[in-house]
Amino acid sequence: MKEYALRLMSRLRSMEKSESEQIDAVYITDPYNMRYLSGFAGGEGALFITRKQCVLITDSRYTEAAGAESDFTVIEENRSRRRETILQEICQEEEIRVIAYEDLCLTVAAFAKLRENLPMVSRWVPVGKEADSLRRIKTKEEIALLQHAEAIGDTAFKDLLKILKTGMTELEVAAELEYLLKKHGAERLSFETIAASGPNSSMPHAVPTNRKIAEGDYLTLDFGCCYQGYCSDMTRTVAFGTITSHQVELYDTVLRAQKAALAVIRSGITGGEADLAAREIIEGAGYGDYFGHALGHSVGLFIHEEPRLGPGVQDILEPGMAVTVEPGIYLPGKYGVRIEDLVVVTENGCRNLTSSPKELIILD
Repeated sequence: MKEYALRLMSRLRSMEKSESEQIDAVYITDPYNMRYLSGFAGGEGALFITRKQCVLITDSRYTEAAGAESDFTVIEENRSRRRETILQEICQEEEIRVIAYEDLCLTVAAFAKLRENLPMVSRWVPVGKEADSLRRIKTKEEIALLQHAEAIGDTAFKDLLKILKTGMTELEVAAELEYLLKKHGAERLSFETIAASGPNSSMPHAVPTNRKIAEGDYLTLDFGCCYQGYCSDMTRTVAFGTITSHQVELYDTVLRAQKAALAVIRSGITGGEADLAAREIIEGAGYGDYFGHALGHSVGLFIHEEPRLGPGVQDILEPGMAVTVEPGIYLPGKYGVRIEDLVVVTENGCRNLTSSPKELIILD
């Protein structure tokens, strides 16, 4: 994994205008970037990447795992040898004067502590999203892990349909779904499961409650899991018993919007153009005011990565990017519908990693 770390160092150094200003080291604390750059999955500690070495600093709870997972040099931090002391030693040994740090991750207090304990450092360079940007395009190995995670979700959803019935509470549904995800190989959830029925389905990020599913309800299920660190994400909306023609029309509108977006997604278009393809369908049906969120987001080690698919987004899609496509319509106090797939951008289109059916499922 040192290859990725050295690539980040090279990119950051090339951004500096003069040799004297070039970065001597990079300090990484974001757990997802730590895993991507080093292979260490524990998430606790820090990476210190210099021109001479790649160091992983963590405590005794994780040193054994870190040594097995990473090709970095693992150094244990403890009460007698704190992280700041380890960093001081490296900075003095290598005469480090300029350090790049993750300003989007590091707290003000933690940054102040670093500056206080490393007085030899003359300049601190915020890296912004430069470290995150290495994760935008997935390798074949990463896509395979994403696909496996998504397949776990597909299998869990298929099994859930066999036991869903009126009278179950949203909390029961969420618990059953989470059990099935774990049963089929999930390491953990990639986010808190959404199980929203009836009027609760009009809230895009509703929290499961003790409300019981009733005849005529829509039930929106938004769920995901992790497999070897990589996330899945999918949403399906199902109905119970007899529903109205308006509910059917709403579902059909969302489905048409999603299919329209899937048809245009390919390398070279912007996130805004993908969003517009779905939004035009929803606006044309008169529901433009009820699609308040963006069309989608990238997925990888973290559930919400860059780039996004949303109004006005100028990021250009490239082959290997993994993005969600999740239009929705939400009528306050009534019901809502969302359909979401996870796809990989290709040169001429996109490859859908989600296989669960999208046609309206009505459960008796």
